[in-house]
Amino acid sequence: MLQISEIVQLSAGAPADYAGAMTDPMHFDGIAGGYGAARPPYPAALWWTVEETGLVTPGRVALDLGAGSGEATGELLARGMDVIAVEPGEHLAAILAQRLPRATTIRARAEDLDLAPASVDLAVAATSIHWMDLGLVLPIVHRTLAPAGRLLIWRNVFGDADAEITPFRREVQRIVDRRSTVRAGDPESADLAAERVAASGLFTIAGIHRYRWSIDLTTDQVRALFTTFSDWSLAEVEAASAAVAALGGTVTEYYTSWLIDARPIPL
Repeated sequence: MLQISEIVQLSAGAPADYAGAMTDPMHFDGIAGGYGAARPPYPAALWWTVEETGLVTPGRVALDLGAGSGEATGELLARGMDVIAVEPGEHLAAILAQRLPRATTIRARAEDLDLAPASVDLAVAATSIHWMDLGLVLPIVHRTLAPAGRLLIWRNVFGDADAEITPFRREVQRIVDRRSTVRAGDPESADLAAERVAASGLFTIAGIHRYRWSIDLTTDQVRALFTTFSDWSLAEVEAASAAVAALGGTVTEYYTSWLIDARPIPL
């Protein structure tokens, strides 16, 4: 079995001054200190799905693409995996390396990876795939995965179209409706993400899993969370937190998550 140092040696030369892969890389990296604490964890049911792959066992290797401050990396390490965490942001990568020293942190874009072929058992992209150029990333992941490996893509969606419309959600919608521009595409759509992965001809979609959950958030927690949203201005964040305060200081938010299970097609 290859050692982690042998797997990653080809990517060790990633440029030290790289600023990030995202459309607005400074947004996430600029709030790196509070990013991890502000974001709710992924639901337990999602992690049960990850474990059901049979690949999350001690000694196996996971590749975490767009690892942020290590929300997925930490869970994979806790389950005994060796983890290569790839994060383009300078401050996020530094926090990740300090917080989770057992992971091998690479500061680079996913598009620039050059890992040893068939060296990874599980590749994951947790609320990050929409920032990546899949035309470049998917061939890299396909080449890096072992034949029986998996690519798992998941994200938290901060809303639930099937849940009751709460007074706070009405206020959030009013804030969004006042915008003069609309975000292009729909990065929160599992079906569209799965179509893009399947269109590569490199992966077959084995399943799309969906999860519903809720969380109570205080005024300060809403302010911290909404600050991590790249398309929310500071004025909009303050309007949302003021709405929570007006509603008694705590609101129940109904959220969803989804996970795409993609398996490499032999070439």
